[in-house]
Amino acid sequence: MKTFQTIFIILFVSGFLTAQSKFVTTSINTMIEGTSTLHDWEMKGTKADCEVTPVFDQKGNITGISSMKFKVGVKTLKSGKGAMDKNAYKALKADKFVNITADLKSAKVTTKDNVNFTVNAVVLLNIAGKSKETDVSANFKKINVDSYSVNVKKTLVMSEYGVEPPSFMMGTVTTGDKVDLSFNFILNK
Repeated sequence: MKTFQTIFIILFVSGFLTAQSKFVTTSINTMIEGTSTLHDWEMKGTKADCEVTPVFDQKGNITGISSMKFKVGVKTLKSGKGAMDKNAYKALKADKFVNITADLKSAKVTTKDNVNFTVNAVVLLNIAGKSKETDVSANFKKINVDSYSVNVKKTLVMSEYGVEPPSFMMGTVTTGDKVDLSFNFILNK
């Protein structure tokens, strides 16, 4: 009986130490940068939701990510130019598909110092109603046991998501098909 209790305690403590905790944020610095035949452009936002469930080892270091959900409202992204925003929202079909979302499919975590972590992930990215599996790399930096700063950069081809690059001034100014996305935020337990 004593052996059974000892095994149970070891398994319970081991499971507790490797337990998964949810980390969240609602404030994400989002930037989309692109080009056009007239000038480069950018749209920014700070409102988005992200929920990440890391897997930890017994020492409290991230060894994996079991789930991740990301959501940003299309109309929370602003360029500072009303006409450009209107054309971007139209191209992104914002009236029908109000959010851009990403859900984790798989992730591999690496680190050299247990402070800076690289997460190479595959996410199901949904833009303008079209979903596509996409490779994404994120950098996590441990602030403390309850907080991580996260930086993500990704180049996307809009037409791969069914988004026709917006044009302006009766088609005389057109935007490029590629955009650079970046996200910076703090995840807290």
